[in-house]
Amino acid sequence: MLRVWFARPAGGSGRDRSAALRRAGPAEPAPGRLPMRVQRALISVADKTGAVGLARDLAALGVEIISTGGTAAALHEAGVRVTPLADVTGFPEILGGRVKTLHPAVHGGLLALRDNPSHLAELARHGIRPIDLVAVTLYPFEAALARGADLPAMIEEIDIGGVTLLRAAAKNFESVVVLSAPAQYAAVVEELRGTGTLSAETRRRLARDAFARTCGYDAAIARYLGGDGFPERLVLAFDKVQDLRYGENPHQRGAFYRDPGETAPSVVTARQIGGKQLSYNNIFDLDAALDLVRELPDPAAVIVKHGIPCGVGTGATVHEAYLHARAGDPVSAFGGIVALNRDVDAATAAALAETFLEAVIAPAFAEDARTALAQKKNLRVMETGPLGGPVPAAGLDFRRVRGGLLLQDRDSLDLDPRRLAVVTSRAPSDREWQDLRLAWTVCRYVRSNAVVLVKDRQVVGVGAGQMNRVEPVRLAVRQAGERTAGAVMASEAFFPFPDAVEVAIAAGVTAIMHPGGARRDAEVIATAEAAGIAMVTTGVRHFRH
Repeated sequence: MLRVWFARPAGGSGRDRSAALRRAGPAEPAPGRLPMRVQRALISVADKTGAVGLARDLAALGVEIISTGGTAAALHEAGVRVTPLADVTGFPEILGGRVKTLHPAVHGGLLALRDNPSHLAELARHGIRPIDLVAVTLYPFEAALARGADLPAMIEEIDIGGVTLLRAAAKNFESVVVLSAPAQYAAVVEELRGTGTLSAETRRRLARDAFARTCGYDAAIARYLGGDGFPERLVLAFDKVQDLRYGENPHQRGAFYRDPGETAPSVVTARQIGGKQLSYNNIFDLDAALDLVRELPDPAAVIVKHGIPCGVGTGATVHEAYLHARAGDPVSAFGGIVALNRDVDAATAAALAETFLEAVIAPAFAEDARTALAQKKNLRVMETGPLGGPVPAAGLDFRRVRGGLLLQDRDSLDLDPRRLAVVTSRAPSDREWQDLRLAWTVCRYVRSNAVVLVKDRQVVGVGAGQMNRVEPVRLAVRQAGERTAGAVMASEAFFPFPDAVEVAIAAGVTAIMHPGGARRDAEVIATAEAAGIAMVTTGVRHFRH
């Protein structure tokens, strides 16, 4: 533990003195001078979790507690001796509590440099005492956003004094301890008990966390007040959920963060009820599987491998849907991720347990289903709660590139009946329409160039991530085998030549859906017409790189 004393530097500006101290290295204590200790603390918290315990622990260490409004009342009721802030400032809270900590007696006590004689003399001249520790949790703006509060309510949840306290204390972290979250309290108290002070490293880390908190808070407000366009300055703020064992590979570090503005059920909000810790790749695949399965209105199951759907099925029950999904490609299902859009019963759990899987995510699991899946010790079991349908269209997708960031709207555009066009003389049958819709939805989640074959509400073939339009058809046909006969096919982009369609027709595909719009559309349509198959254009493409 490094104890910090503040030497009295020679003249010059505050920045000059700080630079001189850094060049000189850690200062030795002046004769008779004690290490910096926490003697006076200001506690002003919207989230009062742990606040009483913190105040009691600090008071037991001889720290004077100053507090505001509701926090002071809570501490007083718990038997903690508290100095009301109004006694310190000589001024009451005004404007319904909008102004209470914005006062020189507070911020002078926080911002004064303890090694600056003129600062200390000014404090003495104005009767201001230093404040050595600040504990602040901000008004719950993000929570109000999540519950859909109206504009007047949102405005009142914008914290001013709390943010200012955090920034002032964090700026002067060489002399002041700043606590911005209840999770920090216990470790800080423990360090104070052990040494009577906090190390420079601890104070610096707490300051960093405080600035990150205010940055994230302001980012949430800016996003809420923003318009429909992309902002000139993009600020992203995410809260850490957990450190991961590693990233995509063991030599890469990894962590999982939560977007506080997202409220829809997701992997980040799901509750893990079984299995070992999630990995980086598990989370990526769970997200892909969950996004797709929630788009399907019937009981459905999705199996994902390496971010790509390898099995999708629907049925009268979720059990039937899972059996269809697994049968679509049982080889790829091994070691996959499964998402279901209905609660899991015992029969479905038993079927899940028959194959080695990395993780399963669903709205809920019946008690006997949990018991059955608990036998698979390493299987990660995630419970989301009610899914409530597709994710709302609003939202942005981000992709990192070296030195920058790509930003776009989410691709949430569904089939538009007004743009659908049957371009052959034969229209799809009712069964083909049903299968085409499923194929098209799944195709949106497959890496381009992408082709999906569906037969009887079951994905039987997938061609993904190819550099031309013919190869994904060949891959999908090879995977489907004999099941290609009577299947339908969807492509996420148009066919520039008839060759891919010719491969599908030769394998027995009876209906095709694609965006259309190629220069040789007439040749592609003529090929389908000559074979007597149905062809539908959507007018919308869905590249997924």
